[in-house]
Amino acid sequence: MKLVPLGDRVVLKQTEKEETTKSGIILAAKAQEKPVTAEVIAVGPGGMVDGKEVTMQVKVGDQVIYSKYAGNEVKLDEEEYVIVKQSDILAIVE
Repeated sequence: MKLVPLGDRVVLKQTEKEETTKSGIILAAKAQEKPVTAEVIAVGPGGMVDGKEVTMQVKVGDQVIYSKYAGNEVKLDEEEYVIVKQSDILAIVE
């Protein structure tokens, strides 16, 4: 199966959660923060959204930082993804 986002939506795959701190302390699952960096897996076509023209500024393969509580989490073929609006993406990591 394949996810194809509509409008100004973007499908993201979160980067792996870090389980140890830089000093070597192992974190419990509850103490780990939700990651806010992800790789772009699919990009919607953009177009007219809420009466405004939206041009997509991200592309497949980009590493991005997005709002911490943005989007909807979905599971497809044992993989977890987050679908967000382009406006929830804060930056592209270069």
